[in-house]
Amino acid sequence: MVLIISHPGHDTQTHHQTGVLALPAGVAAFGDSPSALYPASALIVIIGILSGYCFSLIGRVCALTGATTYREAWDLSVGESTSWIPAWACTIKTGVANVAYSMILADTFQNLFSTAGLNLSRSTTLLGITSTVLLPLCLLKDLASLAPFSLLGIIGMAYTTLAMAIRYFGGSYSLPAGKLLSSLAASKVPKFGNAGASAALSPNSAILVCMLSTAYLAHYNAPKYFVELKDNTIERFNQVVKYGFAASMSMFVAVTAFGFLTFGKASQGLILNNYANGDVLAGASRVAVAVSVVFSYPLAFVGIRDGILDLTKFPREKRTNSNLDRLSVALLSVVTALALKLKDLSFVLSFGGATLGNAIIFVFPALMFRAVAKKSGKDDMKREVNFAMLVAALGVALGVVGGKMALASV
Repeated sequence: MVLIISHPGHDTQTHHQTGVLALPAGVAAFGDSPSALYPASALIVIIGILSGYCFSLIGRVCALTGATTYREAWDLSVGESTSWIPAWACTIKTGVANVAYSMILADTFQNLFSTAGLNLSRSTTLLGITSTVLLPLCLLKDLASLAPFSLLGIIGMAYTTLAMAIRYFGGSYSLPAGKLLSSLAASKVPKFGNAGASAALSPNSAILVCMLSTAYLAHYNAPKYFVELKDNTIERFNQVVKYGFAASMSMFVAVTAFGFLTFGKASQGLILNNYANGDVLAGASRVAVAVSVVFSYPLAFVGIRDGILDLTKFPREKRTNSNLDRLSVALLSVVTALALKLKDLSFVLSFGGATLGNAIIFVFPALMFRAVAKKSGKDDMKREVNFAMLVAALGVALGVVGGKMALASV
């Protein structure tokens, strides 16, 4: 799904990118046999369909209420008195995304520096990148010039998928004598066992589901899609949603398959970490991911800053450059400290998806649709409310299980 950027600054294309690169680890959370990929692929498709349905619900709410933003859709359907709930959820989820971006940059640049002969620690790498690259970008007042760089994520993911396919079919990491195996640390060597399709019945499969809630998360941009769509009827909007989510599902299945079938149980939270530092194809993927995340980082970061300013009702006249700079430095320090402490990207994405992601994707859209349906008095909408609320309940249940399993995996 080709995604765009909207207030409060969420760069959902990069969000997709970070989410999909963790999915092989989501399969490894419950299985270690190639057959585990069958239920995993089914989950990717099912969650994709339900996510697309809820994305469509938001567009329908906007069509019926005239809302142009996610928060406004809530205001005009459920009510203004509780709009702080989805607003805080979106703001905090953006913060979680920035922590994930910092973790990816730490791992990616450490591998790139190692390839160049510079053996720096993960902490030194992240602190260096943050102080010399991320901080200046986050202090920029006009981010419009950075927006086109987020499109690199689409190109980068296409290339990364191709590179992973080449390495899988070429057998470069195949046991026992793949030509690049000797370059891997013991923890990254492919590992396979007997936990196959039936292992999906384990509660640990909820970890993959919650990762998918992060990977498919674009729902706070649904109003912008609907408003900016030419001849924006509900029918045309649903066509866009259908083809967009179908493309996302296809890419997610491909990356998950090539990553898990190559490394199995050893799949890392960021699958690119599995590939040897000297792997030229993987090295190019790391560069593509790094460039995309670096230039998308401030676009997402401003979402945390502006979201906090709006939600705390910080006076407009006090939003001077100096105050904005102080807040940016403070927030970036918190994000960086969390990224230094946390090492497992799959945990960050699965726990964030289990809590905030499931709420934004499944729960909030269903509640908005129920409120609109009640006001409309249309019988067909009232009947559909039951299904929408069932999807919301499923999201809550999976979030509880997935959050518990994610915490237990730490």
